[in-house]
Amino acid sequence: MFRAEDRPGFLRRLRERLNRGNSWLTYDLTDLLRGRQIDAAILEELETRLITADVGVEASERILEGLRRRVARRELTDARALIDALRAAIAEILAPVAVPLQIDTGHRPFVILVVGVNGSGKTTTIGKLARRCASEGRSVLLAAGDTFRAAAIEQLKVWAERTGADFAAQLPGADPGAVVFDALSAARARGSEVVLADTAGRLHSQSHLMEELKKVKRVIQRFDASAPHEVLLVLDAHQGQNALVQARQFHQAVGVTGLALTKLDGTAKGGIVIAIANELRIPIRFLGVGEAPEDFGEFDAAAFAAALTEGPEASGGGASRAGAA
Repeated sequence: MFRAEDRPGFLRRLRERLNRGNSWLTYDLTDLLRGRQIDAAILEELETRLITADVGVEASERILEGLRRRVARRELTDARALIDALRAAIAEILAPVAVPLQIDTGHRPFVILVVGVNGSGKTTTIGKLARRCASEGRSVLLAAGDTFRAAAIEQLKVWAERTGADFAAQLPGADPGAVVFDALSAARARGSEVVLADTAGRLHSQSHLMEELKKVKRVIQRFDASAPHEVLLVLDAHQGQNALVQARQFHQAVGVTGLALTKLDGTAKGGIVIAIANELRIPIRFLGVGEAPEDFGEFDAAAFAAALTEGPEASGGGASRAGAA
């Protein structure tokens, strides 16, 4: 199980990088409400902001429905109360999916199959996970299952060297299933506790490549019927609603058990996290807000809701648990 360390610095970076400029949901809301009551027009403005931030229609309506009821009961009478209620409504949607990844020591090796589209940040995520595991004293093997790109193999090898992990690879063009099977065999022989298996990036719409991914999963199950113990989908949050489409398709194909959302530092549309949580209810394991090791942390519902609603200079809210450096 990963240590849940409080890292206020990660929350600060999340706020700063998610909310560049005037992009947070409640920016200037206090000014808009000055001298007036919370009314339908204010709630419509808030709904527009939610949808613009990629929260999506369904999740936005769920949030607004609760706010409308509270306004009707005169429970929300000023900007602070409205912002607090919005933050709580978002946190309520996110809380059920804020489930940290746990390494079950009953499985040796514990197999994590990492999947996603090209450019989502899979290999970097694997490297940061390897670093976390190593910081906890776990032995790790990285399996270079992306055999389409020689550069991917080299990149993963660099991460193995940086983190002290074992490394298993074959020549570019080798069968990915065979590479992963051999890597698992090597991990068992060496007593490795965790295997992080990379896979080639593929578009969710490329049916033949999705079939290949299913094959890799079947190969892993021939090695260990209980594996993979985690299918971690890495999503580029900058993709907005397309990230939700990707999550649907990968989940249908290989049964995603956890999500890592990357590149939140490159977008003001962090609301896609809410849309994914509301529709798919797949555990969100990690967030990435930059390239440095300390920019990778466990997902925390309260912290994310605060960052999305209160802007980079706000204080309070939850604390996020960042990864070990």
